[in-house]
Amino acid sequence: MKICRFNNDRLGLVDGDEVIDVTDALEVIPTSGWPAPQGDALIANLDTVCSRASDLANSGERFPLSELSLKSPVANPTKVIGAPVNYYAHQDEAIEDEGVSFGREIKTIDHYGLFLKNPVLVGAGDGVDLHFTDRRNDHEVEVAIIIGKTAKNVQYNNALDYVAAYSIGLDMTVRGTEERSLRKAIDSYSVLGPWLVTADEIVNPDNLNFSIRVGSEERQNSNTDKLIFDCKKLIEYGSSFYTLYPGDVIMTGTPEGVGPVEPGDTMHCYCEGIGDMAVSVRSA
Repeated sequence: MKICRFNNDRLGLVDGDEVIDVTDALEVIPTSGWPAPQGDALIANLDTVCSRASDLANSGERFPLSELSLKSPVANPTKVIGAPVNYYAHQDEAIEDEGVSFGREIKTIDHYGLFLKNPVLVGAGDGVDLHFTDRRNDHEVEVAIIIGKTAKNVQYNNALDYVAAYSIGLDMTVRGTEERSLRKAIDSYSVLGPWLVTADEIVNPDNLNFSIRVGSEERQNSNTDKLIFDCKKLIEYGSSFYTLYPGDVIMTGTPEGVGPVEPGDTMHCYCEGIGDMAVSVRSA
């Protein structure tokens, strides 16, 4: 099932090139007092919400997908986790490109571990506001894992049992000498979309083709079968450091082909089994 958040926080069921408004399905989410439980309430109750959304599919109002503004399908993650240099080919290009490495030795995820991004996510319809336009700002397209239930010290073999859904992520970055967690935490530099696809629809997240074009130019095109830490390993490793909560997002890493974007560009992202999204680039 493909679930989206659109316009003024409406909930939608994606059906081809249309979206069915199933916002009333949110009524099944228990009302919480203060403080609210850790995590995103939609994701924590996703099975129940999807069941209710199915009931509403025949009666919900339909809208052309092209006329809607899509927001991040996850509204309240406690963490957005990045996986640095998780493709060997990306390591190779980073070593060769001074605009990426800034003279630093470039190692892989085995050395760096993980890092935390800004947990405020934007969607395809929000676009990216470029900051520090006197510096290089790069696209990094990734497959994103959405955690479905609280997870700590997860074992590799059952790691995917903790996944609620998958989405496309853009781990935008401004190049420089600062720590990754700062350069990638700028407002609007964490994009998730265009919707979430429930885990039952993705047979093997470690064999997904994905790509990005900027305008008509293809920049990145790879497959998650080239990940250094595969999806299970990322969950196992991440949960050994952090308690993962419903709605937490793990961006699995970007392949070779990263490159700069400028105000006025449009990034066209695709992932097999998920879909595609167009993300506009503006000056902040």
